[in-house]
Amino acid sequence: MFPQRLTEGYRAFLDARFPSEKNRFEALAEKGQSPEVMVIGCCDSRVSPEVIFDASPGELFVVRNVANLVPPYETGGDYHGTSAALEFAVQALRVKHIVVLGHARCGGVRAFADDKAPLSPGDFIGRWMNLIKPAGERLGPHRGNLEEYLPRLELAAIENSLANLMTFPCVRILVERGKLQLHGAYFGVATGVLLVRDPETGEFKPVADNLPERVSMFSARDAGPL
Repeated sequence: MFPQRLTEGYRAFLDARFPSEKNRFEALAEKGQSPEVMVIGCCDSRVSPEVIFDASPGELFVVRNVANLVPPYETGGDYHGTSAALEFAVQALRVKHIVVLGHARCGGVRAFADDKAPLSPGDFIGRWMNLIKPAGERLGPHRGNLEEYLPRLELAAIENSLANLMTFPCVRILVERGKLQLHGAYFGVATGVLLVRDPETGEFKPVADNLPERVSMFSARDAGPL
């Protein structure tokens, strides 16, 4: 049976949101999508880019995977879901911005740090999370202090994905020509605070003013040179 929660949510959508945005949906269906922003986010159910950025249909091109990772450019193998989405966003949609959106308390990053036994014989999570191994090596061992280590690793993983984006020729060329910008962002699940990476300093700073003073700020430079 189809989940009742989804049926109820769809009915609410039809009653409230769809009527107010009907013209937009019709235009998107007729003319196609033309978002200017691609967001590479985590599949964590608590971190929805459309909710965080209060986006309307057609505004964001979103790809989500475990721990918001971008693999380096390579043409071997058979399955390249994130790379395919990236190729489409850059080459077909001509997006102007790519945002790697990380978040606090990421289960994928925690799995990498814990290095526990695989959940299945395929160890799909373990093999996927090996993508942040270079960031983890630069950061060094956690020495048992995960409370302090995990946020730094989450930020280092964002930096690593930004570096991997630049290994894609289509991305690098457009960035160098000033037609595409890359951004790192970090969402605090408990606080709602969004930190955005300063490309000049590597620091992650709150994007909005009047934020609680207790909000912790981390610097990507703490993870060592990336």
